[in-house]
Amino acid sequence: MSEYKTHTCNEIRLEDIGKKVSIAGWVQTIRDLGGLVFLDIRDMYGITQVVTSGKAEDVDFASHIPIESTVTVYGEVKKRDEETVNPKLETGLVEIRIEKIEILGKRTKNLPFEINSNQEVREDLRLQYRYLDIRNDRLKKNLLLRSQVIQFLRNQMIERGFLEVQTPILTSSSPEGARDYLVPSRLHPGKFYALPQAPQQFKQLLMVSGIDKYFQIAPCFRDEDARADRAPGEFYQLDMEMSFSTQEDVFNVVEPVIYNTFQKFSDKKINQYPFPRITYKTAMVKYGSDKPDLRNPLVIIDLSEFFNKCTFKPFINKTVRAIKVTGQFSKGFHEKMLDFAKSIGMAGLGYLEVQEDLSYKGPIDKFIPDELKQELLVLGNLEKGDTIFFIADNEKRATELAGQIRTELGKRLNLIDENTFYFAWITDFPMFEMDEQNKLEFSHNPFSMPQGGLSALENQNPLDILAYQYDLVCNGIELSSGAVRNHDINIMLKAFTMAGYTEEEVKNKFGALYTAFQYGAPPHAGIAPGIDRMLMLLTNSDSIREVIAFPLNSKAEDLMMGAPSSVRHDQLRDIHISVTK
Repeated sequence: MSEYKTHTCNEIRLEDIGKKVSIAGWVQTIRDLGGLVFLDIRDMYGITQVVTSGKAEDVDFASHIPIESTVTVYGEVKKRDEETVNPKLETGLVEIRIEKIEILGKRTKNLPFEINSNQEVREDLRLQYRYLDIRNDRLKKNLLLRSQVIQFLRNQMIERGFLEVQTPILTSSSPEGARDYLVPSRLHPGKFYALPQAPQQFKQLLMVSGIDKYFQIAPCFRDEDARADRAPGEFYQLDMEMSFSTQEDVFNVVEPVIYNTFQKFSDKKINQYPFPRITYKTAMVKYGSDKPDLRNPLVIIDLSEFFNKCTFKPFINKTVRAIKVTGQFSKGFHEKMLDFAKSIGMAGLGYLEVQEDLSYKGPIDKFIPDELKQELLVLGNLEKGDTIFFIADNEKRATELAGQIRTELGKRLNLIDENTFYFAWITDFPMFEMDEQNKLEFSHNPFSMPQGGLSALENQNPLDILAYQYDLVCNGIELSSGAVRNHDINIMLKAFTMAGYTEEEVKNKFGALYTAFQYGAPPHAGIAPGIDRMLMLLTNSDSIREVIAFPLNSKAEDLMMGAPSSVRHDQLRDIHISVTK
């Protein structure tokens, strides 16, 4: 028994009537009815109503307790009067008749916003006073769910024979796709640690060490801009790696772990299990994205060859993508879609409507020769009453734009299935791509094994080489990314050489892997589902910050703690840093 409470604020029931109990928590509401004062006391677990005796001094004391102060209450459990029963509360049939109430922590400042109110509060204010924001039931439930999900994930991995290993937070800087957070060294002037963007190299080194199956709930640090589904600064992932394993082995572990988690912690349906697989190339053509939202039933088709046979000059020698929608729309709808198209950089948005006699109506109808109109019906799988939209540009831009038009049409036409999780594996990513300077670079994970091994690197066009890389996506969000790793030193050096690295640079930047792979490395593969993103989906949150206890804001600032902040000159001197304004 605690000095302050015998029960939580959600434990007292009818069977406790007549017992003397104590509870402790925050005063959520006070209702002064003259001769009696009712208070709702809230803790992490729930709410219990307490009521004063008829004594004037008790009424006066209780009525003047500031809301959100912490108190301890001692008294006898009574059954509520019928008119005061609250069926919304688990303790709604009982109350505590106060015999003693003591203020433990008095609120002495005005609240910056109401707790547990439906009123919208600015996010910067919520983040500045996050300790008050977490008192809100919604956010508190998100954090409780987070704890339960992490425990469930951990238990599943242990049941599957994985060993939990913690890897370093202070490590060396390496090029892994984002900017590093750097930490200057006091003992080694002019040198820096980096916070790990992911435990990538460490988990691969664990495989070389003979650890067969590794996992951890891993913190990752990346200095990148915020998005709705990406927190700046740090995030957490279920990091895992398996030795002597293939892509299929990884899928066989991860699929049931993710499926079981979403089944347990959500009432939504899961569209298909095992999860469907879509190649990267197919995803980009059919959905215009490598993380397609499959709740949207619209599919993109390629009509480039068809329009090279037509007379519409803006489409000739361009990549032309098209989206068929069942239905014909008002002039206002087309104007709004055109406005959206222009907002994403398109010059226009062509369309055709299929009439009752299977003729076309629309601005580009006259540019399609009569002898080709039947062919378009077949290619587009068009029927009377359909509308087809067209997007044309170079291949990369046409793909991106078509994906955005598909998403916008899905939203405007209310086609998104909000009650289902649509998972899919995206596989067969290209090993390389061209950057803006027309230089070859890794398109995904630089530590991935190319399909075809060294022979592919030596004999194929680099842009045609596929890698054993895979993403798990859900409802338009990249939930996790993984790969079969490149464990052969010769293949590793060849891949990095093609991406513009010298052997000396590989030694310097990835020295541990470079050396370790020369001591007998097993084939290995892994993946890392993002825990924050999983929780964002499970809670149906619009922002990832809603599932993190103390997140940075969209500008990577901690408004509560005042970070990043200036530091004293002597602190900078100790780590051999000078700041030039």
